[in-house]
Amino acid sequence: MPKDFLKHAKDEYDVVVIGSGLGGLTAANMLARSGYRVLLLEQHYKLGGMATWFKRPGGHIFDISLHGFPYGMLKSCRRYWTQEIADSIVQLKNIRFDNPMFSLTTTFNRHDFTKLLTDKFNVAAEAVEGFFDKARKMDFQDDQQLTTRQLFDEFFPGREDVIRLLMEPITYANGSTLEDPAISYGIVFSNFMSKGVFTFQGGTDRLIQLMEAEINRSGVDVGIRCDVKKINCDGGRVRSVEVGGRKIKTRAVVSNANLKHTILNLVGEEYFDRQFVEEARAVRLNNSSTQVYMALKPDERIEESTGDLLFSSTAPTFRTESLLSRDITSRTYSFYYPRTRPAGRPRSLIVSSTNANYADWASLSEREYEASKQDLIETTLDALDKYVPNVRARIDHIEASTPRTFEHYTQHVAGASFGTKFEGLQVSFDIPKQIEGLYHAGSVGIIMSGWLGAMNYGRMVASDVDNLLAAAPAHATTKAVT
Repeated sequence: MPKDFLKHAKDEYDVVVIGSGLGGLTAANMLARSGYRVLLLEQHYKLGGMATWFKRPGGHIFDISLHGFPYGMLKSCRRYWTQEIADSIVQLKNIRFDNPMFSLTTTFNRHDFTKLLTDKFNVAAEAVEGFFDKARKMDFQDDQQLTTRQLFDEFFPGREDVIRLLMEPITYANGSTLEDPAISYGIVFSNFMSKGVFTFQGGTDRLIQLMEAEINRSGVDVGIRCDVKKINCDGGRVRSVEVGGRKIKTRAVVSNANLKHTILNLVGEEYFDRQFVEEARAVRLNNSSTQVYMALKPDERIEESTGDLLFSSTAPTFRTESLLSRDITSRTYSFYYPRTRPAGRPRSLIVSSTNANYADWASLSEREYEASKQDLIETTLDALDKYVPNVRARIDHIEASTPRTFEHYTQHVAGASFGTKFEGLQVSFDIPKQIEGLYHAGSVGIIMSGWLGAMNYGRMVASDVDNLLAAAPAHATTKAVT
């Protein structure tokens, strides 16, 4: 008989969290710490969402996402998780750019970027300071009509090289483009500019294992391989969820699933106002991506001067359409040295990532699909040989993922790597106004994309849920006794 992954689950909870990305995990942990009975349901066989990993023979462990995040991640992990998790966050000090316009290495913080822009790019100091100050002051409530291109033109007119330096890493980090609202760029850029780029030492596997141990200590009930089919609502409020043939009652639901999937499929548009449904349908999905995962042979090492992150491109200028094209000209390489996982076998890994359109992969036949994946691998190896000489002979294992891979394993609509475009943020915020007890905490609006954004959004939503449940009449409160 198949294993019953819901065998331990109760018939009723204060909160059900659907999806275990960093937003879902953080919301579940904070609510359980506050004394609520929480059930976390994940359709995959492991937790983490896009913050996950996979293993291959030979002791190779690959992180799914190329992760670099701002210093704020350290503070958020300390506050919402544990000191042990926060202590494992370390800075990436060698961020490289190599393209037809320039080649350089930076620590990726405001001081270093200011020096680069004034000394190497000969930009006036007043323009640089003005740009940084304006980006730092940007807020969610600011004018959404100003585009990122217009922001750059205000301070660096005609400087395509400067735009490339400032834009490429953020496009990699959250999928934003020159056509998106400037605030979706400025807020993220300013976060990185505070102290640079950081990562988690020990790998994503250790991070999620530590988080799983913490939610267990907090008292969260967890169900893996539990694919929620329906969120039941009645009388304008959440009532229950349907999963594994069971109907589990709950006073609140936090969906960490895709925004549009949550509204249109898990709940159903008939439970929302017509105008709200139209707004939800109009939300655009963000782009997806492809990856090539490469493990070097056990005795092979990469020179650390190669860098931690390398933004490489053969395109003459920075253009959104070029970044998404099947004719790949831009690749971001993440180099994993033995120090990345100090407790494991000494292994050197490389992950190449490119932004991609789901439509370019969705309709391929299986034969065409496999051929395209192999072409992705071969062209990546050709490009990488410039930075890691004779790389083909040094590889122990190699494989590729595509937008279809992400769609399959994460159930993200169209394999979206960064959720939705900016307009999705307001729709996500407004869900509880439509249905009492229903919340969304996912990758929305670009600003809330990435590890730090997802975690902080989970924290915000947990606070909203707590306010709702704490305000309920005493007889309706079902907080766990601690």
